[in-house]
Amino acid sequence: MPTVYGPEQDGAYDGWNPTAESVRPVRGRHRVAKQRGGMARSGAVLGVGMIAAVGAGGMATAKDKPSSVTMADMSSLAGTVADELPSEIGDLVPGVDGSADTTTVAAHAPLAQAGFSTETAAPEGDAGESLRARILAQAAQQQSAADATVREDAADIARAEAAEAAAKKAEAERKAEAERKREAAEEARRKAEAARLAELARSYSVPLSSYTLSSSYGAGGSMWENDHTGQDFAAQTGTPVMAVHSGTVKEAGWAGSYGYRVVLELDDGTEVWYCHLSSMNVSAGSEVNTKDVIGNVGSTGNSTGPHLHLEVRPGGGSPVDPLSWLRGKGLNV
Repeated sequence: MPTVYGPEQDGAYDGWNPTAESVRPVRGRHRVAKQRGGMARSGAVLGVGMIAAVGAGGMATAKDKPSSVTMADMSSLAGTVADELPSEIGDLVPGVDGSADTTTVAAHAPLAQAGFSTETAAPEGDAGESLRARILAQAAQQQSAADATVREDAADIARAEAAEAAAKKAEAERKAEAERKREAAEEARRKAEAARLAELARSYSVPLSSYTLSSSYGAGGSMWENDHTGQDFAAQTGTPVMAVHSGTVKEAGWAGSYGYRVVLELDDGTEVWYCHLSSMNVSAGSEVNTKDVIGNVGSTGNSTGPHLHLEVRPGGGSPVDPLSWLRGKGLNV
């Protein structure tokens, strides 16, 4: 192998001229150098990818907090990558071989900063306004729904009140109609009763045409042992006594303290006693009609003056008030 002179030796340095013996090793070293150059190219590509990643990271970060990468940062990063790149790929990265000036790098600066500009990112104020607008729209929608619910509730209340008012009106009308019907029915009943009494009045009669009421039913007195059992009609002696209703004469004659007495039995079995008569015009078994004269007023028997003692005994039993009985037949006594 020939002698190699290095820079530190005194001899002149004319370069290295490979011989036949050294060609193969030199070529081997050259191939290894090319392999290292390939690795360098890979490293350069990796460096460019790192720059792109940093740029993308800056863009991602800018979305959270708007910022920009300065030229000094880009130049420093480019210089660091350039130190690691071989000269073969110097033309791939501007300014790596020192031939390109910062103007070339600066020309690319807007491209690097464009991803980090606050103008391209969504402004924080716009996002807040958008959220505020959505909230206001949702609140307006909810308020509209609430207003609709209030209107529906008010309409339901109005309908319920109207229905209640209509029901009350219908109930009042029903009661008024029922009252009118009741009054009409009562009026009809009164008219029917008046007609019945009028008919009875035509078939019944008071016993005397002229009289004065004296001792009443149930009154006490010294002339009878118990309460008075009839009604006294004071009148002059000989005043005609008439049958109060049609019937059959059951008895006609002297009856002790009653004096001369006529017992008239009516169709329903009621007995009417005419007492203290001065005379009798009928006998037992006689058929008489209303207002037929059956005797005359007198003062026979236990009597203090001329009068007619009238008793009414339904079914031939105990006596009742003659005035009430006569009034019940429609007579005005």
